[in-house]
Amino acid sequence: MNTTSEKATNMPEVEEIEGLDKGDDDLLGDYPIDTVLIRNESRTVHDVLRRIEKGTFIMDPDFQRDFIWPEDKQCKLIESVLMRIPLPVFYLAENKEGQMIIVDGLQRLSTFRRFVNNELRLKLQHQPDLDGKLFKDISPKLQNRIEDCNLVLYVIDAKVPAQALLDIFERVNGGVPLTRQQMRNCLFSGPATHFLKKEAKIKVFLKATGKSLNWKTMRDRELINRFCAFELLGESQYRSDMDDFLAKALIKMNDLEKAKLDILSQQFRKSMRNNYFVYGKHAFRKHSTPYQGRSVINASLWDVMSTGLGRYSEALVEANKKELQQGTYSLFKNPLFDEAISLGTNQVSRVQTRFEMAHRMLQETLGDKTN
Repeated sequence: MNTTSEKATNMPEVEEIEGLDKGDDDLLGDYPIDTVLIRNESRTVHDVLRRIEKGTFIMDPDFQRDFIWPEDKQCKLIESVLMRIPLPVFYLAENKEGQMIIVDGLQRLSTFRRFVNNELRLKLQHQPDLDGKLFKDISPKLQNRIEDCNLVLYVIDAKVPAQALLDIFERVNGGVPLTRQQMRNCLFSGPATHFLKKEAKIKVFLKATGKSLNWKTMRDRELINRFCAFELLGESQYRSDMDDFLAKALIKMNDLEKAKLDILSQQFRKSMRNNYFVYGKHAFRKHSTPYQGRSVINASLWDVMSTGLGRYSEALVEANKKELQQGTYSLFKNPLFDEAISLGTNQVSRVQTRFEMAHRMLQETLGDKTN
């Protein structure tokens, strides 16, 4: 069953998701203050644009939102610089390769880039000397004023813990607030984020999740990130910080050979087929019979079942469909398991409990013939 070329066609209304600790998207980090290392730099617009062209400043990774400022706002920014009005500071995050990722200021830098590249024509009716002008049309004096404009940059050190990095990103982002997964997509861009993007569009994933995960907030990619983290790192490596755990998975994936990522993709897709075959519309959702109404996806149940059924052959799973259903219903009736996928789900003990109980059920039902 090859699903490589199967893509999404349309997306229905998304649902809420359960099985996440309350506040997972906006927790303040519990880390020593001295680990938050931020340095101050000052660079001209010309210097920053040159570094963007060289690839040392990453302004527009493939996941980044489309350029969304309306042109009147872009024109007002250029006018402000020409009037020598100070700009707010810019935030950048340094990655382990020494590149600078734009954390806050993408829209402003995009505006400068467009104007200097003669892609933005000014619309300033109250400024007749500027109205309708491209960069090449304004005087050398005003061109210099744009390119020599000093930008204050705050650079977040690469050594800052992942959760602190995400918290800083969340606090300083001046545009539309980003979700934690959108932040991860920015800060750990590479083969890993390309993997999440590709797998989120595969038909078998959309079928297994009922197309109910919010792709705009990257909730779909977040669950795939969780699968990759528990599959590659294992629940034994989890240390109560989900942000850090998911970030470590992306870092590891960025260093994996393509062949190993391909194997991970095959395992993920097999898991989606297995889960959908056994549970149908109830895959990754709490339920007690195949006939009840569909509940919402539970992220903690996703953790154990996406990794669990990805390790068994489709033939073995298909031969034991009813037994797997009954085993899962028994888990849902067990207060310990229900608590482990419902309350305080990021606690180490809850993670270990749900994985131990789910693995035991799968072993008792399917044996040790994983592949």
